[in-house]
Amino acid sequence: MVCALGAAVCFGTATVLQAVAARAAGTGGGGEAALLLRALRQWRYLAGLALDGLGFLLQIAALRSLPIYAVGAALASSLAVTAVVGTRLLGVRLTGSEGAAVGVVCGGLALLGLASGAEGGRAGSTALKYAVLAIAVAVPALGAAGGRLPGRGRSLVLGLGAGFGFGVVEVAVRLIDGLAPSTLLTNPATYALLLGGGAAFLLLTTALERGSVTVATAGLVVGETVGPAAVGVVWLGDRTREGLTWLAVAGFCVAVAGALLLARFGEAPAPAAQAAKAPLGRS
Repeated sequence: MVCALGAAVCFGTATVLQAVAARAAGTGGGGEAALLLRALRQWRYLAGLALDGLGFLLQIAALRSLPIYAVGAALASSLAVTAVVGTRLLGVRLTGSEGAAVGVVCGGLALLGLASGAEGGRAGSTALKYAVLAIAVAVPALGAAGGRLPGRGRSLVLGLGAGFGFGVVEVAVRLIDGLAPSTLLTNPATYALLLGGGAAFLLLTTALERGSVTVATAGLVVGETVGPAAVGVVWLGDRTREGLTWLAVAGFCVAVAGALLLARFGEAPAPAAQAAKAPLGRS
């Protein structure tokens, strides 16, 4: 759980650092490409990218030792980290309900920490590996269809698609049996991880640029937590500590519900007059 929470802290802090850099970079002219080039010259943006990379490594480590449902809920809590760090670095004020939501997320994670067992001992079948690859292939198609929808429907579908892509990454990590090149190249889960992760970033970028941040992030949280958790329990043998299944279910639901209440922080909060439009951070 330490690695999962560490990944959430990395992702959430990276979002705010990149927002600070983008706010400063947004004072010049030019389009989005010029904005990105200016942001890349700032140490905060580069530090945010480094934290994203570290968070991904911690996520992989967590998925190799914890049930998927615990890691997914912990990653969703990065929104709480963004909200708290944003109050320090961006001057964002949390409403009373949002402050309570941060506490709800922490409480849900505490319940999960008490109830979750070790990762499941079942090896993923070949059929499951190809099924995960098929879902990864379907994610871009879902994004293409969602991009044609109007308004909130587009944001929701694109956010869900991004969530499914990140969910594919969570499951694929568990389905990779070894790191030898011959093993990686012949494992469908390797290609699922690459395709799902890449498609997820693209869909999330589009969702945050062209629609409601709150709706897109809500779809993201649902997509990257519920499905992968079910796969872990049903097909990979993820379990809880003896007699504490009810506590794990309660913790998972509470943590995800708290994250949904913080969905507006899916794009780093910033004052409206200065906020950059580019999506920042992973979630």
